[in-house]
Amino acid sequence: MFQGLTGWHLLIVLAVILLLFGAAKLPALAKSMGQSARVFKSEMKEMKRDDEVAAASEAPRATDIGTTPTVAPEPRRSTDPTV
Repeated sequence: MFQGLTGWHLLIVLAVILLLFGAAKLPALAKSMGQSARVFKSEMKEMKRDDEVAAASEAPRATDIGTTPTVAPEPRRSTDPTV
């Protein structure tokens, strides 16, 4: 579809974009896109950190390794032979 595009075609497309949006709006548009990319990147880092924290909390803790599980005491038995 775009195999026949040359440098002149790209220049014409850029000129049309400049006419549509105006020279004053292009820097604001670029700044907005940069801020959006920065926010997206920080959110991705936050999600990755949350996943790592969740995975670490599911792993066995060092204090749990080698300990015996607690067992409930047996009920007291009556010493009365009639029971």
